[in-house]
Amino acid sequence: MSSTFEGLSSGTRRASAQSAPSLVYETGHDASLWAGLAGASDAQQFCQSWLAIQSRLIPAVEGALVLLLIEADGSYAPAAVWPDVRRDMSYLTGAAQRALSEGRGLVVPVIAESAPAPAAFHVAYPIEAVGKLRGVVVLHVSPRPEAELQAVLRQLHWGAAGLEVLFVREEVYRERAARERLQSVLELVAAAAVHERFSGAATALATELATRLHCERVSIGFLRGNKVRVDAVSHSAQFKERTNLLRAVSAAMEEAIDQGEAVRYPPAAGHAPTLTRAHEALASQQGSGAVCTIPLTSADQRVGAITFERPADRPFDDQALALCEAVGGLAGPMLEVHRREDQWLPVRVYWWFRETFEQLVGPGHLGFKLAALIAVAGALFLLFANGDYRVAAETALEPVIQQAAVAPFNGYIKEAPVRAGDLVKGGTVLAVLDDRELKLERLKHLSEQEEQLKQYRQAMAEHSAAQVQIVGAQLEQTRAQIERAEDQLQRTVVSAPFDGVIVSGDLSQSLGAPVERGTILYEVAPLSVFRVILKVDEREVGDIQVGQRGNILLSAFPHDPIAFQVEKITPVSTAKEGRNFFRVEAKLDYNDARLRPGLEGVGKIEIERRRYAWIWTHQALDSLKLMLWKWLP
Repeated sequence: MSSTFEGLSSGTRRASAQSAPSLVYETGHDASLWAGLAGASDAQQFCQSWLAIQSRLIPAVEGALVLLLIEADGSYAPAAVWPDVRRDMSYLTGAAQRALSEGRGLVVPVIAESAPAPAAFHVAYPIEAVGKLRGVVVLHVSPRPEAELQAVLRQLHWGAAGLEVLFVREEVYRERAARERLQSVLELVAAAAVHERFSGAATALATELATRLHCERVSIGFLRGNKVRVDAVSHSAQFKERTNLLRAVSAAMEEAIDQGEAVRYPPAAGHAPTLTRAHEALASQQGSGAVCTIPLTSADQRVGAITFERPADRPFDDQALALCEAVGGLAGPMLEVHRREDQWLPVRVYWWFRETFEQLVGPGHLGFKLAALIAVAGALFLLFANGDYRVAAETALEPVIQQAAVAPFNGYIKEAPVRAGDLVKGGTVLAVLDDRELKLERLKHLSEQEEQLKQYRQAMAEHSAAQVQIVGAQLEQTRAQIERAEDQLQRTVVSAPFDGVIVSGDLSQSLGAPVERGTILYEVAPLSVFRVILKVDEREVGDIQVGQRGNILLSAFPHDPIAFQVEKITPVSTAKEGRNFFRVEAKLDYNDARLRPGLEGVGKIEIERRRYAWIWTHQALDSLKLMLWKWLP
């Protein structure tokens, strides 16, 4: 807070040294003081009258000072001095600083050297309004009891309400003016936003501005390179670009754009000076008298300007300038977007490349430049670096040998101890067929054989050659049927042909069910030898050759790649999801005990080293070539 009060004493002395009549108030002046308070035109006059009234209400006040906040720099400056504005009141700033720092009213005793009691008191009270410290009032009062000092503080507390009302009223007026200005700006911009084309939007905005702001003419122009071209003039749908008027308006716009701030002619007193040569020439040439130009910005870049022309008896004050700047700040990006979108595509592409180039070589945009550098480095890497080109395909494992266990004859399932997925050894019983009918049939044929043997011996004893031949033929037939029955009895047990895994078949739910001869009961595959089946897209099958190597990652073991070598490319294709795939067979370099038939994954066949850019874009380029070939005559 000490820095805030730097120069406070000197400011007080400067205010006191101003040439003004002495304001010494007497009792007869009360009515004039209250009249001055009611008719004050600014805060300084109000504070001067208010301080005089407070000083007369509080007895024995030797001097008083009011400091108000300057929002521009956050410092406090004297606004009122009593009883004489020429009097130096800098000695009261210490109490003022303490009151502002602590945010409360306080009484500071003034103790002279070798004096047992205070010679005077400085009574300070901060003024707060709308949640902000607006100032402080300090009184220099003669010595008095503690109770009377508290009465002084109470009087300042109640009297400060008048100053607080002043600041609250100013804040309300300021917010109302800002709200009305915002509403006017939105209405003006809305008049242009309804038009789809840039020329219509710019002309509508210029005409509405000229009507609302009582201007003789409003012109809107945008930069084309380093020159400004006027694109719209109020109340004029068509105008010639090379007239003296538009050249003068363009010069005024360029003058404001070069300075990067609003320019008005004649210049207002108390503001920083600006170059107004082009504006003066425009005013004298067209007889406007008053000219104001507001630069238009979009994305922190100056893109154009709006020039307002008024009669000489209506110069642009601060309020009108604020409205014009608000319109320009909101209309600039909207009109620039309209203008860009309303251009031909080649022009839009040109401006995009130009803006991008300016961002790359101009100041700032460090993030964009870094991203561009990374993108260029990545593009160069893709264009010149080589990588392994590999063809990816969906992959599955198939057993090299897969043998079926079939029903040897018509019969019924008696036992089925295994099912799909079980590991079996060679000779393991897979299924047993019911043999009761076969045993009965064998017993029947054995009985027939005994009977026929008796007949054969009798025919031999009777020396009947014909009967011997007949019975001998029947006996041979019966023996064949017996052998057949015994053979079928031996084949009622279906066994595994080798060590492996049951690929398909589950008869555990079909015990007692009939089966016909040749019915496949189980399929058995060995676990020692597998082959890889790759489904290669037809667009890449031309790069595949026998002998190429690759790796496969199975879904069951995604962290353990297995190497393979291409052995066969079949000329058979299958359709899936609107694309054709060819079957390519490969042999694994080694067999893992964890492998099972039917496991799926992704395999990649190594072709050769090629450019990364070609690897990642060749499929899209090939599709584009086919499309062009299809549509070109």
